[in-house]
Amino acid sequence: MSDEKIKIEMVYALPHEQTLLKLEVPANSTIADALRISGLAEKHPEIDLEKGKFGLYGKLSKTDTVLREKDRIEIYRPLLADPKEVRRKRAEEGKVMKKGGGDI
Repeated sequence: MSDEKIKIEMVYALPHEQTLLKLEVPANSTIADALRISGLAEKHPEIDLEKGKFGLYGKLSKTDTVLREKDRIEIYRPLLADPKEVRRKRAEEGKVMKKGGGDI
């Protein structure tokens, strides 16, 4: 077994707190390995390795993806609202306002 290490970053953002970790992990580690090594899942139990979404530099990646030197792991939170639904509602409200005219 090689003792070679690679340097990576791991980021996780909440509305009130952002975490950026710089880690050294064994070469050939996966996203799942790095998450376990970081201890971030213990600090934030809402991070689910099985159901969670993870990425490397904005590209969605599976937890078994092997990491390379200087990779940046991003941990994504679930959306609170569907962006398409929010835009649709906003557009409907805009149409109602334009048609109503109202007194000025």
